[in-house]
Amino acid sequence: MTRKYFGTDGIRGKAGEPPITPDFLLKLGWATGRVFAKEGSGFVLVGKDTRISGYMFESALEAGLTAAGVDAHLLGPMPTPGIAYLTRTLRARAGIVISASHNPYYDNGVKFFSVQGTKLADEVELEIERYLDSPIATVESSKLGKAKRIVDASGRYIEFCKGSIPTRLDFRGLRIVIDCANGATYHIAPYVFSEIGAEVVTIGAEPDGLNINDECGSTKPDKLAAAVSAYRADLGIALDGDGDRLIMVDHKGEIVDGDELIYIIAKSRLEAKQLTGPIVGTLMSNLGLEHALDKLHLKLLRAKVGDRYVMEMLLEHKGVIGGENSGHIICLDRTTTGDGIISALQVLVAMHESGKNLNELKSGMHKYPQVLVNVKTSKKINPDDNEDIKKAVAAVEKKLGKNGRVLLRASGTEPLVRVMVEGQDVLSVKEYANELAEAVKHAIAA
Repeated sequence: MTRKYFGTDGIRGKAGEPPITPDFLLKLGWATGRVFAKEGSGFVLVGKDTRISGYMFESALEAGLTAAGVDAHLLGPMPTPGIAYLTRTLRARAGIVISASHNPYYDNGVKFFSVQGTKLADEVELEIERYLDSPIATVESSKLGKAKRIVDASGRYIEFCKGSIPTRLDFRGLRIVIDCANGATYHIAPYVFSEIGAEVVTIGAEPDGLNINDECGSTKPDKLAAAVSAYRADLGIALDGDGDRLIMVDHKGEIVDGDELIYIIAKSRLEAKQLTGPIVGTLMSNLGLEHALDKLHLKLLRAKVGDRYVMEMLLEHKGVIGGENSGHIICLDRTTTGDGIISALQVLVAMHESGKNLNELKSGMHKYPQVLVNVKTSKKINPDDNEDIKKAVAAVEKKLGKNGRVLLRASGTEPLVRVMVEGQDVLSVKEYANELAEAVKHAIAA
């Protein structure tokens, strides 16, 4: 059955426009309640990031859940991975996150966690969708759900994060700048890192409902890089609006992306003899990551773009470390989902145990120049089915040999074909990317 509302990571869109409207969120809360009410008594957790529309959608979901006869326990602003953790440890029927992650404030969305702290199974999402196409039927008054606020949620999650690293480690003397993206980690991340002994300078921790991800956080790390230099810090940590992504900055002000962080964490786990299974990246993971892991005799598997697919491949191959170059990193031996704070803590452990700074740790991986060209399309086209495009790709791949890579894929959300080329020489890579973009344009015009 094809999904009508759910994408690869819940439901997302512009706040106030279908499907992200108060009436739809009311219906979604009711549909979710109907599905999980079948499992008997219990409650559903509801958390959110700091965007202004979260108040409105929190109330709508609460009304829908209680109308279905399910209790709603409200967490307030809480990082997405924190909601996953609390859903699991509080034994909730499910966890609901109101967030559009790294998107601007005017977007919003809803995603779900199961009682295990993982994404909902496909069949559960489909069952919720079936109820969405039914009229709301409120349970009788004696069976209505209740709502209450969980007041110690942030403290519980702070302790969980700290518990992901050995208590013997002391980070006194380490100066860290943390950019919370004016998002859901603003009242959590600074405490986590200061309580393990580090000196913390915080930026992007004054949310007003409109400034989430606004020229800050993991999608805009330049401000963090400048702050690291200004405060002469040892490193910087940039999180996104809902706290599931991580980008770092070393003491030189150089940005350390998700691929480099995956390499650092994987190498640290290997040296500690705590690594099992392959490392999982995506089709967009830099070829330099693959080559660096190969030198460690570690295999990189490539999933489709999206943390959902990374997680599926990790579970299938019994791996524990995976993620995307955007900074969505999964440490399955520490938690059940991508978590920016916990991933940053693992990098600090790697620094402590190796005696090296972040710049030295990332030097083990050489990033290949990567050029991405988006070609607008007026009609649907599958690059793999077009002979002219396939010939052009084969010609470029022959020129690149083993020291390069080509990827063409149609966007799932926009009328675009994405052309990506990697190689050792940036000028050649740009030339090849433009060649392939022209081949795609000719195929579209034909």
